[in-house]
Amino acid sequence: MASKMARLWAALASPSVKYSLLGLISAGFVTGVLFWGGFNTGMEATNSLEFCISCHEMRDNVYQEYKQTIHYSNRTGVRAVCSDCHVPKDWSHKLIRKVKASAEVWGQADGNHRHKEKFEANRLRLAENEWARMKATDSVECRNCHDFASMDKEKQKCAARRCTRSPRTTRRPVLIAIKASPIKSPKA
Repeated sequence: MASKMARLWAALASPSVKYSLLGLISAGFVTGVLFWGGFNTGMEATNSLEFCISCHEMRDNVYQEYKQTIHYSNRTGVRAVCSDCHVPKDWSHKLIRKVKASAEVWGQADGNHRHKEKFEANRLRLAENEWARMKATDSVECRNCHDFASMDKEKQKCAARRCTRSPRTTRRPVLIAIKASPIKSPKA
């Protein structure tokens, strides 16, 4: 057993051409940790409100509307930022969402959303994509904050009470959000 360990150590410590295998593994580990830390830091930075409103079409349009909602200002002082509703919490789904969101960044870069008129022209399509995504995930982002079991139905407004009548109605928050949305179809 001792000779096997000695041979393994000799292989790890012996130089390849220029560096030992142990040195290469150590450097690879440190590089991996630094890459992962930087990547994760970047992922979290793109979840901030400041990042979301850094594009003027978000700051001048959607953000101004958001500031008028209960998700921005309410009696409890709890504020939901963009990523609370638009980015999944678990890492794998968050990564997938970030990759898909790169198309939105491309829309900013190629000018599709840069001006108010172009943004408004694409707004319904963007909203429908978001509603479909929320419906497909059963509004999981909403349920990260809104737990039906802990809701006080007596203190809710009538529409909210209808929405949260039973635990099986988890899809209704999306439908209520769609109905309450100021976005109108060009056909309407």
